Amino acid sequence: MTKVRYALEDGVAILTLADPATMNAAGLDMAVDLTEALKRAETEARAVVLTGEGRGFCSGANLAGGGPATRDGDGPRDAGAALESTYNPLVTRMRDLPIPLVTAVNGAAAGVGCSLALMGDLIVAGESAYFLQAFRRIGLVPDGGSTYLLPRAIGRARAMEMMLLGEKVPAKTALEWGMINRCVPDAELMSTAKALATELANGPASVAMIRKIGWASLDNDWAEQLHLERVTQRDAGRTEDFLEGVTAFLQKRPAKFKGS
Repeated sequence: MTKVRYALEDGVAILTLADPATMNAAGLDMAVDLTEALKRAETEARAVVLTGEGRGFCSGANLAGGGPATRDGDGPRDAGAALESTYNPLVTRMRDLPIPLVTAVNGAAAGVGCSLALMGDLIVAGESAYFLQAFRRIGLVPDGGSTYLLPRAIGRARAMEMMLLGEKVPAKTALEWGMINRCVPDAELMSTAKALATELANGPASVAMIRKIGWASLDNDWAEQLHLERVTQRDAGRTEDFLEGVTAFLQKRPAKFKGS
């Protein structure tokens, strides 16, 4: 991996988008590297933090290096082909991670970078960060799952405004709208994100189950979600962490979860 740095700290995989010269523009190479980093994290970490190197989280697709405007031979341009082959599988993998994901947003989260930021189970942004649906500026439509995520996070009216006008939404406004979980001083961004991820990594196996049924709730109807809660509760009740949690509660001591 050349466009994503990987580090493991106390059970937390720290993934850093690492192309600061482009403000971490998400070309196909970076998307492939991020996919591989996530696969690795699944095997050796209990939580993930995703952030960007330098002045920005991610400035969007890299139009100069394998972005959506690439022409396939002599045929007509298909700006959706890279979505089908690379970006859609990437964001789907992020949604379906078996471990929690915290995104630490520094500077710009634009275009598909906005989508990557919003894929966090917990989203922390520095005060100088902003979110931008930049697609209309280049004659394209929002992608990376943003047309799905934004209306569910902030409502149709605000989502439409972001997508149709293409204006920056500062981190403080994003917090007021319910788009993100925390807005902190820039100097505290990574420490806050790591603290949250460490808390999740030290939690019970049910943490992964909670994120799974939380994402599912965006699509399920009432009966489907109640059934999913029922079967997931069955699985949670069969974990060693459940027994430890109950025992610790009765003994009035902190639980020592193992994630199993």
